[in-house]
Amino acid sequence: MGKIDLILLHPPSLYDFRKEPVMYGPISDVVPSTPIFEMYPIGFASISEYLERNGLRVRIINVALKMLKSKGFDVAKMIKRLRPIAFGLDLHWMAHVQGCLALAEEIKEAHPHIPVILGGLSATYYHEEIVRDYPQVDFIIRGDSTEVPLLELIRCLKEKTKISHIPNLTWRGEGGQVHSNPITHVPETLDHVAVDYRHIMQKVWKYRDPTGYEPFTNWFMYPITAVFTCRGCRYHCKTCGGSAKAFHRVANRQRPAYRDPLLLAQDIMDIRNHLKAPIMIIGDIFQPGDEYGFKLLSALNGKGIQNHIALEFFVPPSREKLERISEVIPNFNLEISPESHDVVVRKAFGRPYDNVALEEMLKNAIALDCKRIDLFFMTGLPEQTLQSVLDTADYCRYLLERYGESRRFIPFISPLAPFLDPGSLVFENPERYGYKLLYRTVEEHRLAMLSPSWKYALNYETKWMTRDEIVYGTYEAALRLNRLKGEFALIDTKTTLATEARIKEAVRLMRRIDEIASIEDRERRKRELATLGLHISRLNMSTVCEKSELEWPLHWIRMNPLRVFKTLFMKLQPNILKGE
Repeated sequence: MGKIDLILLHPPSLYDFRKEPVMYGPISDVVPSTPIFEMYPIGFASISEYLERNGLRVRIINVALKMLKSKGFDVAKMIKRLRPIAFGLDLHWMAHVQGCLALAEEIKEAHPHIPVILGGLSATYYHEEIVRDYPQVDFIIRGDSTEVPLLELIRCLKEKTKISHIPNLTWRGEGGQVHSNPITHVPETLDHVAVDYRHIMQKVWKYRDPTGYEPFTNWFMYPITAVFTCRGCRYHCKTCGGSAKAFHRVANRQRPAYRDPLLLAQDIMDIRNHLKAPIMIIGDIFQPGDEYGFKLLSALNGKGIQNHIALEFFVPPSREKLERISEVIPNFNLEISPESHDVVVRKAFGRPYDNVALEEMLKNAIALDCKRIDLFFMTGLPEQTLQSVLDTADYCRYLLERYGESRRFIPFISPLAPFLDPGSLVFENPERYGYKLLYRTVEEHRLAMLSPSWKYALNYETKWMTRDEIVYGTYEAALRLNRLKGEFALIDTKTTLATEARIKEAVRLMRRIDEIASIEDRERRKRELATLGLHISRLNMSTVCEKSELEWPLHWIRMNPLRVFKTLFMKLQPNILKGE
């Protein structure tokens, strides 16, 4: 098979999660993954495809998922068997900081001379601190588009040539000096890269490692897929590390880079041809302008797409846009995050629309036979008080009384946790926005992930809400919302009662952890926490809602076997524009 050039490893959020009794809380309840955040970044797929297309051998191993699925899985033993030219790890969001650095340390212990490369927005933000203070990391590729610089770096490592010319690169020189090349590779389009599920299928077959490539727990039972429209953003949401100003500050991106809508349509068709699974379009298709969105829809028109397709919107779409979507995509679903029912809070956060626009979208989408509309609310926002959090359920009752008869509108609430994003407006200027930042350095965040509960991991509080109010306000609002969903038959009675019991048990355990945290004797604290281990593990996978509440309908036949078989043994033509 030949030597592998690059192995991309995805770490868990907490490396010793199988041993440590940590109450993660509802930090991942409204995403498919668990609090271990075992979903590897979509950039792994584009990196693998791009490097392989350019002559390198790449493998992806989802270490977090392997650990999650097997208590006996030995990470160190696996790493010792691997001998690539380099290892690559993702540190995109700070929730992975402890697991990422611990896994890098494991690699260095087994292979002192094999380079470890980090990438991602958080690695970019903290590039100098990480390379200076953590010897297990050799290189960081900065920015939001690492495919081209990473290709250059791996080639230089193979050929043992100089690396000083590589854009976006931070590395440790002789004597421990940190060198940082400017972020000059900032592609204006995404037409040269692709998230190609055909490529992933071939790699699964090649390495006989379905778990290593599985995106998250139970993906084979619920194989949701995704395509991406862009890197970067036009909006300025205050706590988001992916906002326009954060991308500018961290990744030197002046404007979003978009994927050509014709290529995006082909990405969707390739998934449709192989899987009868839901497809998530990441990024508002109208963010680049109406022409982009309508061009994508025109390219999909008449293609007979029966997959459920979920469209994400940053602002409520007009009736005209929804009509066009409904004409082209019969099983269309919507996702939007108003964050708060309170327009003052929403505006302070950075969402530029009012409740009139939101409710008009709900009315139109239901009238046009939208199969499902997910609304996501959040706690821990600027200008948000505890009462405002609790009033979320009252607003959702109002919406359900007006639009809930079809049972297609589903509200969720979750905390802004575990961390404020580095590079976000609030992280850079916490006092200006009414926040108190509790952790700032890499090491402070790393240690926070070892806290006994998510309350102590939170790296902020606000002048409107204390840590206690953010934590217990989230649970109370979730409890009210759960009862509301049961009342309006959005979930069945069994699910309603089970979720209520979990929330109440979570609150009880959080109170008990608070008591234990006040114990001065360290060893006694450790023993007391250990006694809660089994109770905590039962609640960690999901608390404020069932994971099944997030699922769009799925055909009982999940794939096209003949098409998959052909893909495994054919040479792929990449979905990129000619000349790239």
